Amino acid sequence: MSNSVLPANLPNSVLPHSVGVLGGGRMGAGIAHAFLIKGAHVVVVERDEASAEAARERVESAAAKSIERGAADGNLDEIVSRFSVGVDYNDFRDRGLVIEAVPEDWDVKVTALRGIEERLAADAFLASNTSSLSVNGLARELSRPQNFLGLHFFNPVPASTLIEVVLGEQTAGHLAEAARGWVEALGKTAVVVNDAPGFASSRLGVAIALEAMRMVEEGVASAADIDNAMVLGYKHPTGPLRTTDIVGLDVRLGIAEYLQSTLGERFAPPQILRDKVARGELGRKSGKGFFDWTD
Repeated sequence: MSNSVLPANLPNSVLPHSVGVLGGGRMGAGIAHAFLIKGAHVVVVERDEASAEAARERVESAAAKSIERGAADGNLDEIVSRFSVGVDYNDFRDRGLVIEAVPEDWDVKVTALRGIEERLAADAFLASNTSSLSVNGLARELSRPQNFLGLHFFNPVPASTLIEVVLGEQTAGHLAEAARGWVEALGKTAVVVNDAPGFASSRLGVAIALEAMRMVEEGVASAADIDNAMVLGYKHPTGPLRTTDIVGLDVRLGIAEYLQSTLGERFAPPQILRDKVARGELGRKSGKGFFDWTD
């Protein structure tokens, strides 16, 4: 890894001054919130005005809760003064780092990443929050692959202490080094991996979740009992099926299908997962998945 001097706008162990996030859903808003409460100036870009305002509400509400819990210094007015939303990729022109947090779809991500990169300064950095897609493959679609890496945040971002830093073959050494510093500055822990299908976390997490689904499908035990076995027996904070509900069954299905195509049939999605997604049982966001979330 290179020990060369870092670009002036991204010193090691210090957050970038100006950060952009493409996508203001639950994950994108969580990423924006993480940087915002640690002192960065953050802009979130969404597809339309209604979505942008919804993102504003998510981030500002999360910031207020962080202040109430003592997890953020300063007052809400000062924090939100460093936050803005928009609907134009040109809002990223002055950003030192932009993180893409759009749906886990190859074509959508490539289009988004290219659109961002076209607006960025030559020394700015670009990251994808992909949980499974190839960072090397995405990098090959860009003009400056040395300025690109994966920053895989976990849901919910405020409560999670982990960020998976995914290095592509062409990721610059100083960017990899800086990314570790950013994670530390966010108060989280970095797990650094070289690009591979599913990285480390998604590959392991999905493998456990798919087996848990098969057990429900085969009538081995209820979803609640399977989860309790992992929580009480293996000290997982949340069982694999409840985690699937939180992540989204549609998201898990997409990851499983990608891993099946790259790693083989051991990652084939069980029929119970396909059926639930077809019925719109997507987990917490739809009110029902393996558990009922309507209460």
